[in-house]
Amino acid sequence: MTKKQKKMLLRILVSAALMVGLLFVPATGWLRFALWLVPYLIIGWDILYDAVRGIINGQVFDENFLMAVATVGAMALGLSGSGDYTEAVAVMLFYQIGEWFQSYAVGKSRRSIGALMDIRPDFARVVRDGAAEEMDPEAVAVGSIIAVQPGERVPLDGVVVEGVSSLDTAALTGESLPRDVAAGDEVVSGCINMTGLLHLRATKPYGESTVARILDLVENAGSRKAGAEKLITRFARVYTPAVCAAALLLAVVPPVVSLLLGGAPGWGVWVYRALTFLVISCPCALVISIPLTFFAGIGGASRCGVLVKGSNYLEALAAVDCVVLDKTGTLTKGTFAVTEICPEGMEKEELLALTALAECASNHPISRSLTAAWGGSEAGHRVTDIREVSGHGVEATVDGRRIAAGNGRWMAAQGVTCPACDAVGTVVHTAVDGVYAGYIVISDEVKAGAAEAVAALRRAGVKKTVMLTGDNEGAARAVVEAVGVDEVHSRLLPEDKVTAVEALLQSGRGKLAFVGDGVNDAPVLSRADVGIAMGALGSDAAIEAADVVLMDDDPRKIALAIRIARQCLAIVRQNIVFALGVKALCLLLVALGFADMWLGIFADVGVMVLAVLNAMRALHAGKEA
Repeated sequence: MTKKQKKMLLRILVSAALMVGLLFVPATGWLRFALWLVPYLIIGWDILYDAVRGIINGQVFDENFLMAVATVGAMALGLSGSGDYTEAVAVMLFYQIGEWFQSYAVGKSRRSIGALMDIRPDFARVVRDGAAEEMDPEAVAVGSIIAVQPGERVPLDGVVVEGVSSLDTAALTGESLPRDVAAGDEVVSGCINMTGLLHLRATKPYGESTVARILDLVENAGSRKAGAEKLITRFARVYTPAVCAAALLLAVVPPVVSLLLGGAPGWGVWVYRALTFLVISCPCALVISIPLTFFAGIGGASRCGVLVKGSNYLEALAAVDCVVLDKTGTLTKGTFAVTEICPEGMEKEELLALTALAECASNHPISRSLTAAWGGSEAGHRVTDIREVSGHGVEATVDGRRIAAGNGRWMAAQGVTCPACDAVGTVVHTAVDGVYAGYIVISDEVKAGAAEAVAALRRAGVKKTVMLTGDNEGAARAVVEAVGVDEVHSRLLPEDKVTAVEALLQSGRGKLAFVGDGVNDAPVLSRADVGIAMGALGSDAAIEAADVVLMDDDPRKIALAIRIARQCLAIVRQNIVFALGVKALCLLLVALGFADMWLGIFADVGVMVLAVLNAMRALHAGKEA
């Protein structure tokens, strides 16, 4: 509980005690008014101050104005003998109780998210001349050697240069399974070193590190408002002056009509009803609970390793009915291995060596797998004039011979005829000095949870799943049979993926989500209604390009993210229907004279408390989903 909350709680207790005590004091007239004015001002002076300040600043119609007018009017009716001071103090007291409860709930939500995202390192232990010096992570230069002892948080992204240990990545991925690292492995900031001493070489400054990007993402998520939040804001701007006008009409029109008909005006009765009308009409239940639901939902998702960049993306995610998945790295592990070598006119070892040397400068997973299968290391002086064409292949001079390696389209561009190949996997054709030399088959392994992930998407209400890949049809069909997606498009260049997504967007009714690795698929991630980066731990491009970031490689979290989003939107709708329904019923009862201000207190404060309690469920949406 904060210091401000403690002060408010003390004011509530003192005001409540005075109110109960004054019920037994037999004072009348101005003395009674003065006595009741004490608890009223103790509990409500800040509401009155904010209402006056709002009037001065031209921002008249808000909940402070409604409460001020209603309670000041009730105090005036009590002085005139037409009302009761108890109701005026009770309205202000219970309103402040509701505000205190709301403040405590928001604070608890923020503390839960803060504890979850408390991944900012306090210091970095920089090693210099054999001695370790503690420094602010922001002051550590790239290339510095950092010592991370067991139990400490990794302060910066880096590469292990010495030591073996296990890392706790739960704060980033939501997974409790430790990750083993040794010399040469990349480590991202925010993880906790569990066992052995590690020495890392910093590869990025703190401002560009994984932990800094994640913290910035979570802190700024609230700036991207959902349509429901914007609607409630616009609604409140129109709704509040409208109900003030309705309350004024309720206070004036019936007495005037009664006078014109020759009856008693009953001003006190109708003014009392108008004031109760104002108490009930306060829109704070909606204004508070809707943003709180989205805020808690984003926090609940991040607890599961799903980072949502804003409530607008959470709302869009809830409406997704088509999920398009990239194959490599999303449904498959993205770790390629050479499974078949088919030369023509040369030995297998020579074909593999020439192809690997031509591909040695590329960072593509297929190129790396060829280099690993070859196992040679003297590439530098043997390879010149390298040219790589994305989505096609490479061309290079190896030992004086011109080598072209890539797919069938690349061979056609080189004027080389290659045989049809139905091998399951990615086929790399090779030509030497314009003559076809054979092909190498490279296969990727389907992730263990891929089939379960696609089934979970269907259970979550996704109507269509589509896989896009640049691989040949045989490799694509093998993955489709293993995981069970509805539709597949193979042999796609990067620009072809954008075209395929455009066609699906035009044919569908709901929202479309694209799931990719965030590096090669940035254009498609940006074009989809919702871009989801898969396995983005430490990937700058993924965090920048996507709307939703899954911090590990588990495809089952795609369905989890959709279920969390839909549960949050369901809570929002529940609060809107409940709050408006109860208020509409109570307003009608008050206007007809079947309810008093005590019902108004329930309709305002009670509805707000129930709506806030319901909104807080979103903080645990990941567990319930």
